[in-house]
Amino acid sequence: MRRPGPMRFSTEKPKDFKKTLKVLLTYFKAYRISIIIVILFAILSTVFSIIGPKILGKVTTEIFNGLISSLTGAMGINFEKIGNLLLILLGLYTFSLICSFIQNFIMSSVTQKISYQLRKNISQKINKLPLSYFEKQTHGEILSKITNDIDLLSNNLSQSITQIIVSITLVIGVLIMMLSISPLMTLAIIATLPISLGSINFIVKKSQKYFQMQQEYLGHINGHVEEMYSGHNVIKAFNGEEAVIKKFDKINDTLYTSAWKSQFLSGIMPPLMHFLSNISYVIISLLGGYLVIIKRLEIGAILSFSQYARNFTNPLTRIAQIVNLLQATTAAAERVFELLNEEEESKNVKDPVSIENIKGNITFKNVCFGYQLNKIIIDNFSAEIKKGQKIAIVGPTGAGKTTIVKLLMRFYDVNSGEILIDGHNIKDFNRHKLRKLFGMVLQDTWLFNGTIKENIRYGNLDATDDDVIKAAKATKIDHFIRTLPNGYDMVLNEETDNLSQGQKQLLTIARVILANPKILILDEATSNVDTRTEVLIQEAMDELMKGRTSFIIAHRLSTIRNADLILVMDNGKIVEQGKHEELLKKNGFYAELYYSQFENI
Repeated sequence: MRRPGPMRFSTEKPKDFKKTLKVLLTYFKAYRISIIIVILFAILSTVFSIIGPKILGKVTTEIFNGLISSLTGAMGINFEKIGNLLLILLGLYTFSLICSFIQNFIMSSVTQKISYQLRKNISQKINKLPLSYFEKQTHGEILSKITNDIDLLSNNLSQSITQIIVSITLVIGVLIMMLSISPLMTLAIIATLPISLGSINFIVKKSQKYFQMQQEYLGHINGHVEEMYSGHNVIKAFNGEEAVIKKFDKINDTLYTSAWKSQFLSGIMPPLMHFLSNISYVIISLLGGYLVIIKRLEIGAILSFSQYARNFTNPLTRIAQIVNLLQATTAAAERVFELLNEEEESKNVKDPVSIENIKGNITFKNVCFGYQLNKIIIDNFSAEIKKGQKIAIVGPTGAGKTTIVKLLMRFYDVNSGEILIDGHNIKDFNRHKLRKLFGMVLQDTWLFNGTIKENIRYGNLDATDDDVIKAAKATKIDHFIRTLPNGYDMVLNEETDNLSQGQKQLLTIARVILANPKILILDEATSNVDTRTEVLIQEAMDELMKGRTSFIIAHRLSTIRNADLILVMDNGKIVEQGKHEELLKKNGFYAELYYSQFENI
């Protein structure tokens, strides 16, 4: 099975922030009531926590006044009043905690449901995309969108939405409370804001590019390590260790440089903010002390104001961080939406042709095709194939053999000309139904992590256990399966390397027999096996091809001697056609290909 390529992380800025954010918000429409509840509880949680410092300041003032009055022989500290204030304070903080818990619980639930929906949409979308999309994209890139990008969306949305609501509410609420205590001290604190915000903005801009580079090269190094691990035997065989280590060191050096710079710059922010906060506390102490002396401020108000000043700068810092977080989140969303907006493969046509009575006669009429319009691969291809015939397609690499199969199954549509099945243009069939006519045995034996029985049954999910066994017997692999631990219930591992290449190929043939298709495509099915196994596979394929129209693509020309018709292709054209003996007598292109395989024996 093919391994995925390196996964990439969405740390770049989105191409169209507003458009992507607008699309992302449409996913929240179904949860608008939940979002309103989240906003309500976030505001309540913040408001109740904001009131706390002012009550704490009153407690401090009460204690201070009580101590002063006790020195003059008066009543002293009013513990009952202080106790009541502390109970109110405890109640406010408790209620704030409960509100915070509720809004976090609801928000986490909403973001996970959205992530679930996005994954479901992508899963459905992948099955609707044309083959051309997967040939242009790496497996790692697609997997990254399903896993990394959606995980980033899920985590960041949950944090960002609640944090931005809390931060905005906190800034407004704290500003109001500071103004209620002392407008003069509030103006003094606001005057220091440009220094704080300017410092934050400078550090964030500097560190952002290094964080992006760190995430990018983390993906590169993970992909490199995985690639080297999967191909370790090849590296050993070709003495490639030194080159691999050099490449790893180069990527690792870049990762190291970007990582320490990003960590260093982000590490500057806490001490810098602590320094600026200390300046604010000095201003509060000096100005507050003066206002207390002239009796324009109570002593406890200085304590309250100090806490509010700290709470005023923190949410501003958080908002700046959330803005950058939203950039990465929106970039991830944009990548996901790009996949969801990809053009789908059209599956349905009006009044489609039924496949019920299809026999398997196939006609190619002047077919022209190129993956790019200016590079034609199949040029004016025509052929007439009768039901039950064995058609071999041969030719050098790049001649267009596999492309013919892709056109036949409508993985791609012809640029001009027609492909007919029993006289019906293949464009008049629904794609899904059309592909039910075909069974494929490929060079790459695609099997999955599951039991042998499940892998064979993949050809017909409605098949019974008896049907599976009959298919295995027809392929002459039943006896071998029964000798395995647990027989048909033996589980193939993730790499499916607990069977030989030939055994896996026989399983794929059994799977096709179970599917019972009208037309067969055998693409280099015996190219990766030894001679003895090739004989077994050839016998199994002969059984499979009985009564079916069969296309055999082969480089090993000895395997197609008994074909009813051999189409010899070169540069997208049929240069010769006929039976094996006829083509050899012509002593043309086919004969040259055939004898070239034996000239060194």
